[in-house]
Amino acid sequence: MRQEHLKRRNEIREVFDKGKRYSCRGAKLFVMKNDLPRNRICFTFSRGFGNAVARNRARRLGREAFRLMKSRLYAGYDLILQVFPDSAASLSDRAGELRALFLKAGLLK
Repeated sequence: MRQEHLKRRNEIREVFDKGKRYSCRGAKLFVMKNDLPRNRICFTFSRGFGNAVARNRARRLGREAFRLMKSRLYAGYDLILQVFPDSAASLSDRAGELRALFLKAGLLK
């Protein structure tokens, strides 16, 4: 959904600067409370992640894993998922990473 995307540069920068960080092998999650009744998410990639095809595939996998999990999350947070090279190559791997990060952050109901 369009309202679930975090797009503005200043909002993304604020989450990077002021948000709490949680990491696991292959990914890092930045979390900051917002005043909205929903979560907003953004996917970023470390330098040298690969070509556009690899980044777009990783973004699609992340969005699908988030879509499958979003009903089990507490609402009202801005989320940034930073993905590193040699990270999860399948949907189940990406979902596992997200689940581990959301557990660390205390966002799962």
